[in-house]
Amino acid sequence: MLPRGLPRWRALRWAGVRLPARGLRASPQARTAMPSWVIDRYGSNEVLRFTREMGFPIIHFPNEVIIRVHAASLNPIDLSMRRGYGATALNMKRDPLKLKTEETEFPLTLGRDVSGVVMECGLSVSYFKPGDEVWAAIPPWKQGTLSEFVVASGNELVKAWGAHVTAVCSHDASTLVKRLGADDVIDYKSGNLEEQLKTLPLFDFILDNVGGSTEKWALDLLKKWSGATYVTLVTPFLINMDKLGVADGMLQTGVTVGSKTLKHLLKGVHYRWAFFMPSGPSLDQIAELVDSGKIQPVIDEVFSFSEVPKAFLKLEGGHARGKTVINVISRQ
Repeated sequence: MLPRGLPRWRALRWAGVRLPARGLRASPQARTAMPSWVIDRYGSNEVLRFTREMGFPIIHFPNEVIIRVHAASLNPIDLSMRRGYGATALNMKRDPLKLKTEETEFPLTLGRDVSGVVMECGLSVSYFKPGDEVWAAIPPWKQGTLSEFVVASGNELVKAWGAHVTAVCSHDASTLVKRLGADDVIDYKSGNLEEQLKTLPLFDFILDNVGGSTEKWALDLLKKWSGATYVTLVTPFLINMDKLGVADGMLQTGVTVGSKTLKHLLKGVHYRWAFFMPSGPSLDQIAELVDSGKIQPVIDEVFSFSEVPKAFLKLEGGHARGKTVINVISRQ
């Protein structure tokens, strides 16, 4: 979650119909370009390029707003997208009718989280006005937040719900995880993880962000016939489309999730895949939990806008203890 450095935040709501937008107040001089970090091809960290000539964002839909970016942060999806993950599906979403004369998504700006100030609103935006301080999540098919300005549409499980939380991490992160509210902490390096978890009472919910062989045994740790659910964040959906193409990729994905869902449903538990989706109402709820102290934002390290490649390397190294944040408004 992006830390809220401004005094008070509201989460952007998401929705959409096409109508004309108001004129841009974001730049009295009608600027056409802005500084951004972009990529012109997929690859490792050397594909990151700084430019002052990135096209200035334009409101195309009545539910959109332009945000001046004060801070952004990096997530694992940014590393994956830099390498080309999901390009087939995301390009189809960017241009479903194939209206572009050039079939390219480049130059592409990464970054999905943003905190900043609303500069301009589309005609149907009533929840926000210019000058409002906001935070938002930008969907992966749109230009990202490692820019001076970004366009966003105007329309998660916590301890606050009374759950008994068991977290799995390495020993050196256990103190932080306990401080954030976990009741039990399991060190996955101290022995067989499956055997350690089997000594605990059965779970109502398991969130898996590791994938691999975990799901072969993790569902056996759920309470049977009680609505207990296993959710994995590691799915083959976008990979299938990249490898097999749109039609075959979607077919293979449907067969995979369908067969796994049915298999586990017959055993009395629910199997689900989860995907990143921006949600203003969810961010509103998270904001309330942060304000009440039930969620504690954790910052691992803050980088200046000129240090974006360094921030990517930090995230790529793994084992971050909190968010990797980019201070965009400071040019140092």
